[in-house]
Amino acid sequence: MLIDLLISKVRVKILELFLGNPGEIYHVREIVRRVDEEINAVRRELARLEKTGLLASEWRANRRFYSVKRDFIYFSELLSMVNKSVGLGGSILKNKGKLGKIKYAMLSGSFVRGKPYAQNEVDLFVVGSIVLPELGAIVRDEEARRNREVNFTPMTEEEFNFRKNRRDPFVMGILSKPRVMLIGDEEEMVKL
Repeated sequence: MLIDLLISKVRVKILELFLGNPGEIYHVREIVRRVDEEINAVRRELARLEKTGLLASEWRANRRFYSVKRDFIYFSELLSMVNKSVGLGGSILKNKGKLGKIKYAMLSGSFVRGKPYAQNEVDLFVVGSIVLPELGAIVRDEEARRNREVNFTPMTEEEFNFRKNRRDPFVMGILSKPRVMLIGDEEEMVKL
């Protein structure tokens, strides 16, 4: 089954499109436009991905629309992989050297799943000696791409350890929720 998911360049582009925006529904021609590939290749890959169970399709007024199925067996793993290569996660990893000395960087599970923004929820949490103007520029680019605000919290390692040891409600809230680790050891980060 994995071989059916990860072989072709077109399939990878389609996975990046759907898993980079997991709540979206796309028409075939829109998919062709966004992945910039031939329509026949796109249709072939859509059929394969639907056969594996990752995508679902439905007809609406003579048009076929596709969406990702969140109950797919490898959904979480693929979502994590894609969010480390495209979008905000990909930008952070590509520009890691410019961002300073990062100990931990993570995206919230609700952010990568494309869920609506909830008040007081952190989409991106970064711990270390961070170059804030560089991080701010990356976040602004992602806000423009997603057309929504990205709530991010930078924190020094000393402040993080202090607040974690004191069981600060804000830090405990971040550590208790699902996440996609971009940088650092997740077990070490949550260990009290």
